[in-house]
Amino acid sequence: MRLLLVEDEPEMAAALGVALGRYDMILDHAPSLDHAIAAMANQVHDAIILDRQLPDGDGLTLIPRVRALKSGIPVIVLTARGSVDERIRGLDMGADDYLAKPFAVEELLARLRALMRRAPDIAPMTARIGNLVFDFDGREARIDGRVLELPRRELLVLEALVRRQGRTVQRSTLEESVYGYDDEIQSNSLDAHVSRLRRKLLESGSGVEIHGIRGVGYLLRTLS
Repeated sequence: MRLLLVEDEPEMAAALGVALGRYDMILDHAPSLDHAIAAMANQVHDAIILDRQLPDGDGLTLIPRVRALKSGIPVIVLTARGSVDERIRGLDMGADDYLAKPFAVEELLARLRALMRRAPDIAPMTARIGNLVFDFDGREARIDGRVLELPRRELLVLEALVRRQGRTVQRSTLEESVYGYDDEIQSNSLDAHVSRLRRKLLESGSGVEIHGIRGVGYLLRTLS
């Protein structure tokens, strides 16, 4: 899941980035309304976490823009303005949910999961290729019923390849799936993740391989 966090407090943004990263979520951080509009134009997000008090205005004013561009994307308003009147105003403006600060990360995650279950055009929860079954909801890869233990980055690479199985996935697309805006990407880091993942898929008897296409990207396919 790729999220857009619109939050002007660096400490809050950093803490949420760490917390949500543990659940294999990629967080793009926008510290203002202008940054959020630019981020929406350049990237597709699964949900938006939106603060109210931003340096260039009330976060609620972004919601009509979100609905105009991406009408179905869930929006959770996350703010210190937690009175009943403020919550009603936020929901009436088009927010899907409203969570007052302070909050527990576990509750935010639960609300995100609930919103994603109700989102339109939800992709299948699992996909099979060869002996590999990928559970998108549980973020888990299994081979012949056994869990394939993978570090977070390798799991994200595999998920991106499984979603596009049989098609060439460009390097830029894989990097967007694995890294957030604020991550520093080394020139060979993606290749290293793919190399380790390729070896594990081969050794585990997955029946699939990652085929590299020079200068373009990678392709996940069944072994011939």
